Amino acid sequence: MDEQLDVLSMIGAIEGIAERRFTAEQYTRSLLERISLYDGSIHAWAWFDPEAALQAARLSDCRLREGGVPGVLQGIPVGVKDIYATAGLPTEMGSPAFAGNIPKKSARVVERLQEQGAFVMGKTVTAECAFYTPGKTRNPWNLLHTPGGSSSGSAAAVAAGFVPAAIGTQTNGSVIRPAAFCGIVGFKPTQGVIPIEGALTFSHTLDQPGVFTRGVADAACFAAFLAGENAPLSPVIARRDSSPFLAAVRTPVWGQADEDARKNFQNTIERLRAGGARVEECELPESFGLAQETIQVIMAAEAAFNLEKLALRHAPLLSSTLRDIIANGSKIGAVAYQQALVRRLRFREELRLFLSRYDAIITPPATGEAPATLAQTGNPAFCSIWSLCGVPAITIPTGLGPRGLPLGLQIVGAEGKDNLLLSAALWCAERLPFPAWIPSWNRPLARGAQAASGQVELQPPS
Repeated sequence: MDEQLDVLSMIGAIEGIAERRFTAEQYTRSLLERISLYDGSIHAWAWFDPEAALQAARLSDCRLREGGVPGVLQGIPVGVKDIYATAGLPTEMGSPAFAGNIPKKSARVVERLQEQGAFVMGKTVTAECAFYTPGKTRNPWNLLHTPGGSSSGSAAAVAAGFVPAAIGTQTNGSVIRPAAFCGIVGFKPTQGVIPIEGALTFSHTLDQPGVFTRGVADAACFAAFLAGENAPLSPVIARRDSSPFLAAVRTPVWGQADEDARKNFQNTIERLRAGGARVEECELPESFGLAQETIQVIMAAEAAFNLEKLALRHAPLLSSTLRDIIANGSKIGAVAYQQALVRRLRFREELRLFLSRYDAIITPPATGEAPATLAQTGNPAFCSIWSLCGVPAITIPTGLGPRGLPLGLQIVGAEGKDNLLLSAALWCAERLPFPAWIPSWNRPLARGAQAASGQVELQPPS
């Protein structure tokens, strides 16, 4: 076979399997070869069984051979963040407190991907209970840098070419930030479009599913089929008849951005204008200065509500970081919590009015390149407003920073206007050339890792 399967986009893999150019088993074997070569250094998986993956691929092929009606994702292996219940598979939430937890019923989003013919390649590493304490995953661009969190394994698995798509969640910045750090596309639809039922609840007000792919078209397709038939998402992005009108917003946390991230954002604005976009540099209403405080109050109060029993039963098994937010959240009074919820509703309305003039907002996805640490997952501040308001957001890679790690652009849309956002994102991506995926053997995947850890530099397949 001349075709190199592991570099295919998700849509390319769907088409290849449907057209019988290759089988699901052949495609899966190509991905398994990459995993065997590189995951010993990247550590994207919380649970992974190559034989189970091959068996699932063979069953998919058998269904096609026997004339079964294929799903639209037939034969596609997917990474699933290890906070989503997955029937018969370990679902351990990144915490020893859940060691040995094997659900009998899958989360609704897992059921949907299986209904569409996809299968679970493996469970991807999550930060502890989808909060701040990182798991074992490393950034595929440089093993000494965080991949971001809490959906670290999902982002790294897609960036490393282990799977064409993966599922994550975002409470504050856990889809957009790791996607930006790993140089891929992360898409969080309008809150409620993809079902969250069956995932660990950290904050019932803020938790939102999202997807990781290596291109905008893949993200739209994957999210649409996970969302279901009645969702406001089309699997095919409508191309724009005209250039978009964009609001370039630095947000109240601009002072936290690295100088290189600031320069990249200004350069991106200029490139989009050169491509024909109308870009207006403006700011949100002053009231959004309270957004960071608001999201922190809601997160802490609801973490205490949802995880207090876990802390009481398994305190020695939890990190001090998680125990602290639960303890602090339990001290937040009802008045302060209700005030935060009311502010959130006001922010949503103010943002709706602000966005009524524009096709989308553009803003940085993170403070800069992935930090050179494995002890924490980076600052989510540039995601907080959009998570708080539940609006759709997507990040695309736009360039490299001074340390050779990805920098990106976050594009934000109005609530329920996911298709409009995606059409603007596709337009932007086509004018901000950056390889959707650079094969890992063509880049310094483990730069500097030997000096720090004694690991061998990752090599290309022979």
